[in-house]
Amino acid sequence: MKLYTFPPAPNPKRLNIFLLEKEISIETEIVDLMAGEHRREPFLSINRHGTVPALVLDDGTVMTEVIGILSYLEALYPKTPLLGTDPLFRAQILSWDHRCFVEGFTGVAEALRNSAEAFAGRALPGPVAYEQIDELVERGRKRIQTFYRVLDEHLDGRHFMVGDTFTMADIAAYVFVDFSGWVKETIPKECGHLAVWYQQVSSRSSVQS
Repeated sequence: MKLYTFPPAPNPKRLNIFLLEKEISIETEIVDLMAGEHRREPFLSINRHGTVPALVLDDGTVMTEVIGILSYLEALYPKTPLLGTDPLFRAQILSWDHRCFVEGFTGVAEALRNSAEAFAGRALPGPVAYEQIDELVERGRKRIQTFYRVLDEHLDGRHFMVGDTFTMADIAAYVFVDFSGWVKETIPKECGHLAVWYQQVSSRSSVQS
């Protein structure tokens, strides 16, 4: 297997923390998003959508969706399970991972990709050129603030997002909060449960790496 990635970006970061938690080592090539390497050859020959991460299996299969990559690697490397150990646990983890992406990540992406000059003509990831929409910036910021409060309410009385162990749900929620900093949004003072949890997760070696 070979992984093409750019760890500072949010989706690659989700996968990177997962790999470090599970102590999985995969041959890796960095695709420099800041230099635009994802939008030209040779990377486009690997993933024509121009997105990272991309995991190329030994038989040539290319996986480009984080949740698919996570599920595949979890099955191959069951030690330190991060996607649950029974059907309900797994369902709850995947549900929160999905909510973090749909309600959190996309809110940040709306604010970021519709305001930053670097994303002019590229308001959505992928090969299709979409123009920026100014009105989506403020909506994205409102979505971020709303999801902070969703997480804060959920974490009241909890040490982890699901159950009593660190899982992919924690990784997804952590990366959302981290990603929101890209548009200078921060956890509100009244979201104390979220703030405490975020500091605890921030101290993990997989996150600090």
